[in-house]
Amino acid sequence: MTLRSVLLFLFAAVTEIGGAWAVWQGVREDRGWVWIAVGIVSLAAYGFVATLQPDATFGRVLAAYGGVFVAGSLAWGAVLDGYRPDRFDVLGALLCLAGVAVIMYAPRGV
Repeated sequence: MTLRSVLLFLFAAVTEIGGAWAVWQGVREDRGWVWIAVGIVSLAAYGFVATLQPDATFGRVLAAYGGVFVAGSLAWGAVLDGYRPDRFDVLGALLCLAGVAVIMYAPRGV
């Protein structure tokens, strides 16, 4: 169940961050409407992917995904835009991922 959840968070990150990046490419980098359209479709797909999480609590899933988004955005920028995160970026991302682990995977009802 945890592995499924982690994989869904990764898929959600690809759809949301990828969608936002495609829109950015279309608008800010003047790559045109096709990039923007791909971004919009990808962002819409993200909305559905989030609903597939095993945990049924909207607030918990979206709060935890926020940490995945932070780390994923830095990684996306490093791989596709040549951005080089500094040690504070990396530390912040690790703190966010620790928050994800606590929010989603801490034992409940103990």
